Amino acid sequence: MNDERDAQGSGWELESEIRQGRKFTAQEAIARIAGPGAMKGGSPVSRQQQAEIEIGIWLGSNVADNAGALKCVLQRHLNGSEVLLNNLDQPLVALADQVRRILASDDILKEIVRESDVEWGRMMDERPYFEREGSSPHGDDPYTLASVRRTLAGALEKLP
Repeated sequence: MNDERDAQGSGWELESEIRQGRKFTAQEAIARIAGPGAMKGGSPVSRQQQAEIEIGIWLGSNVADNAGALKCVLQRHLNGSEVLLNNLDQPLVALADQVRRILASDDILKEIVRESDVEWGRMMDERPYFEREGSSPHGDDPYTLASVRRTLAGALEKLP
């Protein structure tokens, strides 16, 4: 019995000695909290979060949107949506479906433009310019029906 305690004690001492020369990382903390074997082959980031991140990276690299409000609105609409949850292994397919749905409906497109204007106003701390039916858009409005339609059509051409 005494030999067993000595062997266990020296094991702890060895582990302690090994850890002294290492930095403690966030990944190691997560792994310790999850318990032994929890991280084998897995990722601490859920598949849904991975899909949302992939969409965000793609939008950031492929959508011409200097202010970034349209990208933010598209991301917000996709995060946790049914179309994304049904395509977690192919998030860009979900994005393409969402963009097609927006372009197919003038009402949805108007709502996306309105939300982009609001988001732009928040980001720039300015009053947003809202497009009104029957009148031409304000010259400084970065998000008009025509410009958002063009941007989304261009993004759709790049999507799989």
